[in-house]
Amino acid sequence: MTKRKTSGSNIAGKQPPIPKGCLLAIGGKESKGDKQKTEDQQRNVDFESEEILKFFKGKLRGDNPTVAFLPTASTLPELQAKEYVRLFNELGLSKVEVLDVRTREDAQNDEYLKVIEQADGIYFSGGDQLRLTSILGGTKLLQLMKERFTYDNVLVAGTSAGATALSTPMIYEVMAKGGFIKGDVRITTGLEFLKNVAVDTHFIQRGRLVRMAQCIVTNPGCIGLGLEEDTAAYITEGKELTVVGSGLITIVDGMRMTGTNIYDIEAGEPFSAKGLTVHLLSKGEKYTFPIYDQLHI
Repeated sequence: MTKRKTSGSNIAGKQPPIPKGCLLAIGGKESKGDKQKTEDQQRNVDFESEEILKFFKGKLRGDNPTVAFLPTASTLPELQAKEYVRLFNELGLSKVEVLDVRTREDAQNDEYLKVIEQADGIYFSGGDQLRLTSILGGTKLLQLMKERFTYDNVLVAGTSAGATALSTPMIYEVMAKGGFIKGDVRITTGLEFLKNVAVDTHFIQRGRLVRMAQCIVTNPGCIGLGLEEDTAAYITEGKELTVVGSGLITIVDGMRMTGTNIYDIEAGEPFSAKGLTVHLLSKGEKYTFPIYDQLHI
């Protein structure tokens, strides 16, 4: 493991460290080798069964890597853990350690800290992203994960809520389906492996473009990253993205936005925005986040 410099690394005049770790943010419902395909998967001639999970395995370092699996976001953590342990074992990953963190007290467990010290991959399950941030935020466990991500070649992955929580800002609740009413989209701080990027999942399937737009209109220095199901963003150096999987990634960029009424209208009124830039990226496409000086710890 690389020796860490935890003091003086972010003093004035010095660039923040480029993370040595990588991220794999998955839009949910990643193919698990199920016989039953979705309609989109059936029609997609490029669909590959278990593509994202196999990609995750392929990016882990070493011949016998250790994976730390956290079902913390789920209300059924035992079922989630059982399913993913089986899937990873079938893919040839025999060293899967389940960190059954259900409370902030659990996050102080020394045995869990030892697992994270040795892990080559960390995988967050789906569920509720607010459970993840409320339980892990400010704990030694999360701090150690972020140190490993910054200074070591470790792969951090999350699916559905586990992907939404990877970045900041983080959408955690929408009061109405569309999200076009001011105040409907509620945002907090995520786990901050990726800063200045808002991640949303099940993006096309659940029609989440407008709610992402409101998030970006109120935070135009951030980039919106919309992940469709069975689709993932593989991110290196904190900003270089490659699309993996069978669907599309949607990028919402508000940096060149020419106008909005979000600051003039009252809560409960529809908002407007002009000049938002939207990119649609399919498998193999690359994109560089136009963001500045990310700090990862």
